[in-house]
Amino acid sequence: MAKSINTMKNKPSKYMNPYLAGVLLGLVLLAAFYFTGRGLGASGAVKSTLASVVTSVAPDHAANSHFYEHYTKQDENPIKAWLVFEIIGALFGALISGTIAGRLKLKVEHSPKISSKTRLFAAAIGGLLFGLGSQLGRGCTSGAALSGMAVLSTAGFISMLAIFGTAYMFAYFVRKLWI
Repeated sequence: MAKSINTMKNKPSKYMNPYLAGVLLGLVLLAAFYFTGRGLGASGAVKSTLASVVTSVAPDHAANSHFYEHYTKQDENPIKAWLVFEIIGALFGALISGTIAGRLKLKVEHSPKISSKTRLFAAAIGGLLFGLGSQLGRGCTSGAALSGMAVLSTAGFISMLAIFGTAYMFAYFVRKLWI
């Protein structure tokens, strides 16, 4: 037993120190407020992209829809919103980070108790539920919770408590998907 613990201690981590990552995220959030006047967020990029696609495919529907009204009355194409570029940057950053750390592989990591298909299905359902929750909560984790807490918004603190509280409540029931 002691030998396996020593082996684990000497094995280099493929992941960034979480405290350093937290400080860096805080600095990025601070820079976002300084340069753009607002915090971070991802769900707005999805809305802008969706509005751009719907406007291109069904312009009459977009023109007559209350939801797309905000996007169709702008002078610029919604795809040029800064949040879209933020998400593109996050994707490229993740690719670069994964490449540098040697984690960029085309494989599905999962518990030996389940199949890759089950893991992918569970991830898709989780993503859809999180996307729905971000719309009901008027923002994703970054926008509603992290940026909200940065400006000491009560709603930001409530959002963060709801996000993590729900995660803790459901983790027990879905733990077999990763353990």
